Amino acid sequence: MKYLIKLPLLALLTIFTFSSCSTDSMDDKADTMELSLTTQEAKTIEVEILELINNHRLTLGLNPLGDMNIIKSVANSHTDYMVVKDEVSHYNFFTRSNYLKSNVGAQKVSENVAFGYSSAESVVRAWIKSEAHKAILEGDFTNFDVSAEKNEEGRWYYTNIFIKK
Repeated sequence: MKYLIKLPLLALLTIFTFSSCSTDSMDDKADTMELSLTTQEAKTIEVEILELINNHRLTLGLNPLGDMNIIKSVANSHTDYMVVKDEVSHYNFFTRSNYLKSNVGAQKVSENVAFGYSSAESVVRAWIKSEAHKAILEGDFTNFDVSAEKNEEGRWYYTNIFIKK
């Protein structure tokens, strides 16, 4: 009987541990990190994630989003941070948001993060199954990009940032 009670709690904990989302409305007062921006060529898994999200948006009659190298660089900076810390987080989201607002004229910035998913399909499916993540994927945005990196054990970490210009 105890297992029947603990199983749903374990399932909820797992969902919140492996993926997360953030919007401008979240307060991040621990913004001390500077962005370390680099431009990297898109990995196959990243291209697939962007295509899957745009295909999902198109099936709903929403505009497809354009990718943007500066968004990718900002996302990559955070993904590298998560890999080094070995944890999924939105730490310093406010810094990323302010950077994109200042440097590309973003009016609104949101992000989805995740780790542990081994394919583009699985991470996008998880984001779509979560109401908060799905709201971002289907939100009023113009551009987006994604960063996916593996840690030393081969586990993927993802940062997907959306902006409205």
